[in-house]
Amino acid sequence: MNTNDIKILLVDDEPDILEIVGYNLRSEGYQVFTATNGAEGVKIARKITPHLILLDIMMPEMDGIEACEKIRNIKPLENVLISFLTARGEDYSQVAGFDAGADDYITKPIKPKVLVSKIKSLLRRLKTDTVSEVTTKIGDILINREEYVVFKGDEKITLPRKEFELFSLLTSKPGKVFKRETILDSVWGNEVVVGGRTIDVHIRKLREKIGDHYFKTVKGVGYKFVLDSEK
Repeated sequence: MNTNDIKILLVDDEPDILEIVGYNLRSEGYQVFTATNGAEGVKIARKITPHLILLDIMMPEMDGIEACEKIRNIKPLENVLISFLTARGEDYSQVAGFDAGADDYITKPIKPKVLVSKIKSLLRRLKTDTVSEVTTKIGDILINREEYVVFKGDEKITLPRKEFELFSLLTSKPGKVFKRETILDSVWGNEVVVGGRTIDVHIRKLREKIGDHYFKTVKGVGYKFVLDSEK
C-alpha cells in the first residue's frame, strides 16, 4: 500500500496539535483528516474508514476512551489501528486506553520525527494484516472488502455499499443472530435516521442476488447468515 493511499484521522481539541502533527503527517504523504472531539471523530471515522486513528483522551463532548470503545463496536471499523496521543501518562490512563481497544499509547510531548517513526511502525501491521482482512471465504462465497465484490463460485456479484456492508456484517459470524438495532448502528450509524423497513429492503435485495436460503429471519429479533449445511 502506498503512503498516499493511507488515511489517518487525528482527533484532538488542541488546534496546535492538529496543525503541527497534521503538517508532519501530510509531509510524509499521508491523507490526514481531523476532528476536534470524540463524537466528531466517531462520525468522521464512520464516513472515511481510516487506516489509523490518533486519539487524545481529554476532549469535550466525548472523551477519547469512550470514542475508542464506540469505534471498536462498529463492525467496519473494528480492525482500524487506534493509538492514543495524549498528555495523560498515568498507568491507569494507559490501562484504560488499552482496555478500550487501543493498539498503542503515545504520550505528549513528543518530537514530530519520533511520532512519525512510531506511526510508520504501527502502519507496518497493515502489510501483514491486509490480505486476511481484505478477502474472506465462507463456503463457496468469496468476499473482497476492498473492491466491494462478492464471488459466488465463478459468479461475480457487485453490491452497492450499504448492501455490501450489511452482507459483510452478517457473514462476519455465520449463524449468529444480529439484532436489528445492531445492524442499524453498524451499517447506517447513529447519525442517520432510517426506518426498520430499510433493513428488510436490503435483505430482500441480498436474497435476490446471493440466494434466499443464506438469510434467515428471526422474528422480533433480526437476521442471520447461514451456510447450506446449516439450513
